[in-house]
Amino acid sequence: MAKKPNLVLFGIDSLRADHMSLYGYKRLTTPHIDKFAAGGMVFEHCFSPSVPTTPGYGSMLTGMDCFGTNIVALRHKGDFAEGVKTLAEVLKENGYNTTSIGFSGNPAARGFDKYIQYENWGSWEQGRSPKAGKLNEVAIPELERLAKEEEPFFLFMRHMDPHSPYLPPEPFHRIFYGGNEFDPSNKSLEPVYQFKPFKDYFLTWFPPGCTDKDYIIAQYDGAVAYMDACMQNVFAKLEALGIEDETLVVITSDHGETLYDHDCYFDHHGLYDCTLVVPLVFCFPGKLPGGKRFKDYCQLKDVKPTILEILGIEVDIRFDGRSLMPLARGEYREPEPEFYITECTWMRKHGWRTPEWKLIHALEPDFHFKPEVELYNLIKDPEENNNVADKEPGVVKMLEERMLQHIEKREKETARKNPMYTNLEWHGKRSGPFKSSQQAYDTLYIGDPETARRLQAIHDKKRQEMQE
Repeated sequence: MAKKPNLVLFGIDSLRADHMSLYGYKRLTTPHIDKFAAGGMVFEHCFSPSVPTTPGYGSMLTGMDCFGTNIVALRHKGDFAEGVKTLAEVLKENGYNTTSIGFSGNPAARGFDKYIQYENWGSWEQGRSPKAGKLNEVAIPELERLAKEEEPFFLFMRHMDPHSPYLPPEPFHRIFYGGNEFDPSNKSLEPVYQFKPFKDYFLTWFPPGCTDKDYIIAQYDGAVAYMDACMQNVFAKLEALGIEDETLVVITSDHGETLYDHDCYFDHHGLYDCTLVVPLVFCFPGKLPGGKRFKDYCQLKDVKPTILEILGIEVDIRFDGRSLMPLARGEYREPEPEFYITECTWMRKHGWRTPEWKLIHALEPDFHFKPEVELYNLIKDPEENNNVADKEPGVVKMLEERMLQHIEKREKETARKNPMYTNLEWHGKRSGPFKSSQQAYDTLYIGDPETARRLQAIHDKKRQEMQE
């Protein structure tokens, strides 16, 4: 019996597609991924409809939507809905050796034979953070080990470089920035420093005294470029081991990232497309067509059924997602142009997205003091800067009805209430739903105030010395 193909899956945390040169970004952030993906299939409109990390990876690695997994919140308590299997569990049942690198503690991480951790965080005091380099230090030896085994393998790698703190090592921290990040006349970071829930966190990894938002954005882009260079090490190792023709490689992300967008500074909350649109690449020389780009809408729930079809593994699972392989064969695949979107990161909201419209409906007041209902015309306003909910009440009503119809349908199919309605401790504060935006603003908080104060004092002392 022929050995089944191997699987290498890059699950990159917080990678927004529109900051990749693969998707037309003005900066050359992903040259190695671009070259590698040219030999495979690239999907230009892949969505992670339920953010952030926990439901994002949950959908990616189960083939289910949020109703199917019963998970919508970052701080989810408990496991998936009964009967849901992870990709690692399915592949293990089919004779695969399975290893997870940098990914545990998430329901979707269940079922791997081996878990390997690496240093994937950082702060200003700790210095530049070579996250992808640290990953490679453990991933390359593990790849070599797996390649020697008789059984096929599944290697999952969770890259964290695009996730804050953005601290790419030299020379990547300045490859996209030539200005003065300490220019006192630049006031662009003032609103960021005034946002109390995140202020102390930012002060632990922003350069003390930094004033320019574009420098921080350049750090994100530099982190992506650094990660891209390190991923090339893995591509090269597959070739050196002589297994590139036996290995399916998939590149995707659990969600995107907000940078200076929509007041959701340098994080991944908000149901805007910068958070929802993620990369999706499949490469398998000789088995999948090369040089193909598809504009069809797809979602993370489609990743697992696609992988299993490519690997030739049949399962008795009724996925919510659908394989993308009909497109690879030039066949018709029924589009899914509109869909339900959810968020339980720092806000609890849901909505409905079509190719033309985006409806966002807050289920409780948020800490940005945004209106309860937002509506964006994605054709006229693709960056979602102009809320037209008050001007288009008919559209709001129509989208709300379609969303509620979908919720009712999925509740009947799963015999469970919508998890957006039941997960009322999504923020982990044990205070129930917020009654006002002010309550949310005063309650939600991340950061280390002592470290922030110490770094700020060092900056103030240096500035005073310079003035003297």
